[in-house]
Amino acid sequence: MLCTMNAAYARPDTRAMTCEQTQMLIKSDRAVVLSTGADTYDRFVRQFGNECDWPEVPVSTTVPTKDGECRVYRCEEPINLPD
Repeated sequence: MLCTMNAAYARPDTRAMTCEQTQMLIKSDRAVVLSTGADTYDRFVRQFGNECDWPEVPVSTTVPTKDGECRVYRCEEPINLPD
């Protein structure tokens, strides 16, 4: 039973997918937690959507994939630049 439960909670790993597969997974699920390294993970969202809690907004970042760095979005508070 433990093996089944562990497999059910395994996060998809961006390093095992192409950039296109990673972007399509995020687009289809709207928001998804993905592993990006041996001990790293994050929640990624669509660029245009309401998956971020206010005041956070989708901010561009990159993740490692089988075919190189891939642009995706995660929720962050916007940076207020001085006037």
